[in-house]
Amino acid sequence: MTKAVFTTKNSSSYDDLPEVRYHFPKTYLNQVGQAVGDWIVYYEPRRSTNDPSSRGGSQVYFATARLERIIPDTSRPDHFYAEVSNYLPFVRPVPFREGSRYYEGNLEKPDGSTNKGAFGRAVRNLTDAEFDLIWQAGFAHIIGFEKRIRPAPDVPEEPMQLIPGFSEEQAKFYHDEPLEEDRRIVEQLISRPFRDRAFSAAVKDAYGDTCAMSGIKIINGSGRSEVQAAHIRPVEKWGPDSVRNGIALSGTFHWMFDRGLVSVDDDFGLLLAKDRLPDSIDRLLGGNNRLLLPQRLDLRPHPQFLAWHRREIFKG
Repeated sequence: MTKAVFTTKNSSSYDDLPEVRYHFPKTYLNQVGQAVGDWIVYYEPRRSTNDPSSRGGSQVYFATARLERIIPDTSRPDHFYAEVSNYLPFVRPVPFREGSRYYEGNLEKPDGSTNKGAFGRAVRNLTDAEFDLIWQAGFAHIIGFEKRIRPAPDVPEEPMQLIPGFSEEQAKFYHDEPLEEDRRIVEQLISRPFRDRAFSAAVKDAYGDTCAMSGIKIINGSGRSEVQAAHIRPVEKWGPDSVRNGIALSGTFHWMFDRGLVSVDDDFGLLLAKDRLPDSIDRLLGGNNRLLLPQRLDLRPHPQFLAWHRREIFKG
């Protein structure tokens, strides 16, 4: 087994749903096959669509997942699906190069310039050490190494408490050296406490620490956001830890959303189970009848998850 980078665009001709599957041509079957049973990272290229003139892609590693298996695409010859589990977005998207460091060694030529030929491959295999460094940079706030940067005038959020298994010594040089044991990383990636912390931070960041229903934003005295990250489709019902399966909500609205008293339609309008809610709900909403959304289109709730919530949870 070996780890891999999967490149995916916001608007792709491939049938990608990064939380669940990655669609690819036979060209990359060998590279993908080597990574089955191991971990991958997703990368967004410069081009945000398949148009050669397209620009706007972030050129960052933005999430990780475990590659479970490969199945053929029965409707498109010579194409396959890589099915994934344990999808988790990075709290801080990681550029392919920071300073003089390339996170993927094969992307750097001997003269220090970018190897565009290697960069052009949609699937690239990774060493454990390269994966470790990307992982640490993407989850540095969760591990307890870095502050979470927020747009002004909000101050950066202090790093979370160092999690078990990571030391102050590692915090001092994590940008320079990989962790000693890849096993410790995998243990964190599948642990529920770590995943809850990472999901919460990513959702809060996407929504600007603001409740998407009431519009209320509260930062406490220690710089922590009081808003909560709600899963649209719960983890226990096979919902992924994806920002697109999350909404930032105050404690009250989180409680109501989980119990089906409020929901969201495909146009992001708010749905209320009015026969089950007090008249004071209008005051809590502050006149809002639509969900307040992340500016980035690719971070907004996915219709698939919203439809599940309306079908399975909503009592309206």
